[in-house]
Amino acid sequence: MTRTEIGASARRTRAITRRDIELFTEISGDRNPIHYDENVAKSSRFGGIVVQGGVTSGLLNALVAEQLPGPGSVFLEVSWRFRAPVRPGDVITAEATVTSARRDKPVTTLATRVTNQDGVIVLDGSAVV
Repeated sequence: MTRTEIGASARRTRAITRRDIELFTEISGDRNPIHYDENVAKSSRFGGIVVQGGVTSGLLNALVAEQLPGPGSVFLEVSWRFRAPVRPGDVITAEATVTSARRDKPVTTLATRVTNQDGVIVLDGSAVV
């Protein structure tokens, strides 16, 4: 795991597809029709297909594991609010910024955020890794 300094940050971007929904459904068993049934999704409060939250937050998993703090890192605690839906076709960007780092062991606290292509915050919160 990489040592990090307060203020260090990283970003990671991904275009979300219907295939992402299919793969997450296959892995997780989340078959909520709001994720794949157009008619059900249109009649929901979201007005259309919504990508599973695990797909959205999964981009933060990749950022933590690959970039900040990097290989060897795992989530110890997360506190996230899902603030807006992500839809197939959206391009989302995960961002993390170090807000504190322990000196006695490799534990880092991150401010986390995911935005869509329009700059709308779809997820925000914090994570300890």
